[in-house]
Amino acid sequence: MAVMEPSASRIELQTGVLDPCGQVLRRRLSDMQAMFTNEAARQELQAQEGDRLVYEVYVAEIPETGSHILHCTTVIQPGRVADEFFMTKGHFHAVRDRAEIYLGLAGLGCMLVQTDEGETRLLEMQPGTLVYVPPFWAHRTINTGHEPFALFAAWPGDAGHDYGTIETKGFAKILVARDGKAALVDNPRYA
Repeated sequence: MAVMEPSASRIELQTGVLDPCGQVLRRRLSDMQAMFTNEAARQELQAQEGDRLVYEVYVAEIPETGSHILHCTTVIQPGRVADEFFMTKGHFHAVRDRAEIYLGLAGLGCMLVQTDEGETRLLEMQPGTLVYVPPFWAHRTINTGHEPFALFAAWPGDAGHDYGTIETKGFAKILVARDGKAALVDNPRYA
């Protein structure tokens, strides 16, 4: 068995950039088809403003095995599609009984979590907020502020990602802007 060398990374706390990182994933408006409840508004925003960046993920190069802890930083840009805030796609873990920890680095946002049965919780985040996502909960992060929302996440290396369930069913609730505030409302497209 090969033994991995210890390593160190640096997180630029104001920007969320992780260095070094093995991979940078960028999700643009075109990558978020069917993620927002108003698909026509997403298409219109993309036509007006181009294929705008919604969020990026800086992934550390760590083996995806149960003996390792994967980690990344995510930076969600400010913005909305109609009244729905910019967000990550959200996912369950492929191995459902795996947990995850998130730490707010910069900006303001929320963590929306949900069980398979559609039970939801909304947890507000700011710099220094630590969110524990227990096993069996899907999770999505949402930027509710006017600046980029940056966070750090760590999870077991064998957890995997199940984006398909969210792409098919969505979340039971969505976070929208109402009267100048964020409001959690029923998702009319929840299957």
